[in-house]
Amino acid sequence: MKLFGTAGIRLRYPVELDPVLAYRIGGAVGKLGLSRKAYIVTDTRTTRHVLALSLASGLLSTGVDVCLVGVAPTPVAGYAAKTYRAVGVSITASHNPPEYNGFKFYDPEGYEFTRDLEAAIEKLVESPLLPSEWSSVGVFETSSEVIRSYVKDLLDFLGESKPSWRPRVVVDCANGASHEITPTLIRRLGAVPITVNCNPDGFFPARLPEPRKDVLESFLPVYRSAEPVLILAHDGDADRVAFLDPVMGFIRQDRVLAFFAKKILEETRGHVVVSIDTGFVVDDVVEELGGTLERYALGKTHERVKELGVSSVVMAGEPWKLIHTKWGPWVDGILQVGIVVKHIVERGRSLVKILEEEKIPDYPWDRRSYLLEPVEIRDKVYVDVVEELSHALGEPVRVLTIDGYRFEYADRSWILVRKSGTEPKIRLYAEAQEKSRLEFIAKSAESLVLKAVKRHGGKVLEVAIG
Repeated sequence: MKLFGTAGIRLRYPVELDPVLAYRIGGAVGKLGLSRKAYIVTDTRTTRHVLALSLASGLLSTGVDVCLVGVAPTPVAGYAAKTYRAVGVSITASHNPPEYNGFKFYDPEGYEFTRDLEAAIEKLVESPLLPSEWSSVGVFETSSEVIRSYVKDLLDFLGESKPSWRPRVVVDCANGASHEITPTLIRRLGAVPITVNCNPDGFFPARLPEPRKDVLESFLPVYRSAEPVLILAHDGDADRVAFLDPVMGFIRQDRVLAFFAKKILEETRGHVVVSIDTGFVVDDVVEELGGTLERYALGKTHERVKELGVSSVVMAGEPWKLIHTKWGPWVDGILQVGIVVKHIVERGRSLVKILEEEKIPDYPWDRRSYLLEPVEIRDKVYVDVVEELSHALGEPVRVLTIDGYRFEYADRSWILVRKSGTEPKIRLYAEAQEKSRLEFIAKSAESLVLKAVKRHGGKVLEVAIG
């Protein structure tokens, strides 16, 4: 049974994921024998309770003790796993629409489950699950103490903040799991948090939880009314965060990732692992500081970190996402907020100004996702677009097939086409050194997608940008 996608399990409730399946998944995780303790956090989705309790029952039936933490960002699950040598679980579908829910799992070292563990779970779910004897079932408890511990340890890791001013920072929590932690962290670092969409609501009434450029920039008039120096926006479970400048708008995710790489590499030289969809802005910063960079599959950079070891890898990341291995091997959107806000309050400048001072390049870029109907045509459209892109934009100097197809050209432009691992979408990512070249790439690729969709009798329901 195929359950896992790019990052964990994300399925529609109750059509694809129901309490019975959640129970079986919990039992399968327990049968792995990784730990006798599990910590469960949830985002704010309406199905969080039924799925959390069902999964917990499966774990308990195999003799695993379960602590239900409650609503908390996904990074807390990774932190709890490592801190208490437990299995960490987040009940979340991350940035997917509200009818989805699912699970992310962490091993006792704090790593998201590898593909080998995911395959083992999928196999066990299809096998008979015999519960433990009455005398050896797990013990259930509820406690949110790990949330307070996480915040304290994160502040200690960031170091004492020495603000030179108290700027306003708008934080949009997407009605999700970060609604308490992120405003608290911002305040503790010396800035003034202005909260937007920070009431927990699993219907996500204000905006969809994916912090995309097109979604967030439509809120700029609201954000600007608070006169902030920075706007930040999470997804539903806060493993990712986007940043906006009140004047310039959306700040490209790769530039922020390159900034993190620079600050980390200035302290410790080492290996940097990034996802296939990151741009050359990260390469340029890493190479200048004497680091080495490697690209890996989207949603799986933690696997490469585990293979190479945290003594070798100083950082891993994707657009929106950061793993700072000195803090822990999990993706952490709350950590990103802490790093950025601390620099702003101590340096007395906006994030855009800091990126300019740090000489972080700003290359033209484009990211688009196409939601197709019927779902069945997606694979056919993908094959057609890959075939056409192999020659339509010139002769590529390199083709990467780690995750999708990434065509790189002599002028340092590139385009990546891949199938979403979490939704029925085709995704296109592109970067160029010149705006005119980017426009040519983006328009040509979109034309190929639309023609392929029409050829196979389908239609595009939505085009998402950013």
